[in-house]
Order: sequence, then structure tokens, then C-alpha cells
Amino acid sequence: MRSPSEIKRVIEGRLRSYLSRDRTGIRREVLRLFVKTKSITIAELVAELQKQFTVTFHAIASMVGIIASRIGILHAIRNADGVNRYELKEKYFDIVIRIVGAA
Repeated sequence: MRSPSEIKRVIEGRLRSYLSRDRTGIRREVLRLFVKTKSITIAELVAELQKQFTVTFHAIASMVGIIASRIGILHAIRNADGVNRYELKEKYFDIVIRIVGAA
């Protein structure tokens, strides 16, 4: 069993690796939006990102899926309509803020 500090180091490594492949800045911006908004849907993310980038719903949904499952820093909450809202897990706020420089 890993200690919480070991888990945080693993998460930080995954996050840094994921962001090292961010050629356009979209991944960083997605993470900044999670820090800023606390809770957001894919549709809201897409609407916000389309102000700066050319993105599709599918591409952003895939990105959020990777961040939620592979990196493990997001929590999904399904509402009555079946729409997921995603939140950055509280225990990873400090890591994400430190890495993407969002506050």
C-alpha cells in the first residue's frame, strides 16, 4: 500500500508527463478551468475553450476522460439528466496549481 505522499508523487509525475505532450496549450487550459470553476461539464468546457482554440466536443471529452481515469485527479458527478459534471479532487488542487500556474 502506498502512502499519500507517494501517491501524490505518482500523480504529479503522470500530470507532468501528460502536459509535456501539450503542443497547443489546450491541456493546460483545461486544467486551469478546473481550478477556476471547481465544477464543469464537457459542454461548458468546450464553450469556454472555443473562445481561444479550435476544439470539438469529442476531443475535449476524450481529454477529460484521460485526466479522470489515467491521471486520476477528477471526480465525475452525474446529475438527474445524466450529464456528468467534473471536479478536480480537492487533494490534488495544490499539485495542479503548482504545475499549471493557475490560482
